[in-house]
Amino acid sequence: MKTFFEVQQLLKNYGTIIYTGDKELDYQLMEDEIRELYNSKLITIEQFKQSLLIIKSRKNKGE
Repeated sequence: MKTFFEVQQLLKNYGTIIYTGDKELDYQLMEDEIRELYNSKLITIEQFKQSLLIIKSRKNKGE
């Protein structure tokens, strides 16, 4: 997983589509959902780490 789009697709695979119109809130909700998926053992530690890294990178860029 290398792109923000791939993180969105991972969430979509589990029935989660996040769009509030507020980018900061979207990023926070995505992080929360990724944590829930990991805690529920639905994604691997690698997917968890990479997803959070991609989201945080996107957040820091201000995109």
